[in-house]
Amino acid sequence: MEILAKTPRHKTNLIVKTEILVLAFLIALITAFNAHAQDKVTEAFRESYSLEKSQNFNGAIDRLKAVYQSDSYELNLRLGWLHYQASKLDLSVEYYTKAVDLKPYAVEPKLGLVLPLSVQGKWDKILDIYGQILKNDPQNSLVNYRVGLIYYNRGEFAKADPYLEKVVNLYPFDYDGLILLAWNKLSLQKSREAKILFQKVLLNNPGDESATEGLKLIK
Repeated sequence: MEILAKTPRHKTNLIVKTEILVLAFLIALITAFNAHAQDKVTEAFRESYSLEKSQNFNGAIDRLKAVYQSDSYELNLRLGWLHYQASKLDLSVEYYTKAVDLKPYAVEPKLGLVLPLSVQGKWDKILDIYGQILKNDPQNSLVNYRVGLIYYNRGEFAKADPYLEKVVNLYPFDYDGLILLAWNKLSLQKSREAKILFQKVLLNNPGDESATEGLKLIK
């Protein structure tokens, strides 16, 4: 009969202890490496803010690209902003889009993305992005206002109206919402509603030229 050789118990314990020590060493090494890498990224961000403050946008971009990680939301978001500041609009769109892809439910990168797109005049694309935001955050007053403003500037007053009404319902005494809704109502020939809104604007800002002009047109 074949007799299986057995490893002595004390040797088995020694092997286990050795494996534990090796594993602990590797964990410590990885932790130290990650901490060092994080320190380099933090320092790069700090320097990028300083360079941005002095209007050296290209320098700030180069500093961050030295520690760039494609899966870093924060790096892509910041590079999107810096390229926008440097008037490198296509690259700004590229980095902001990466940030959007990394955090698809976040509002922040989408609001960043509309910055270069607005300079490029891509308003349909911007409306699509705002629609994505409102799908998840329908009460977002800033985005509702901006959508209303885009439609108002296009002369599409009926489309602008529900967005602007929502803004005023959320912030009934906000100047920007009131004055734009007032002009939109007047453009829709809803003079009575426009008059009430213009009068509210004058409560917010007595003597306001835009509201005063609107009331003269109604009279």
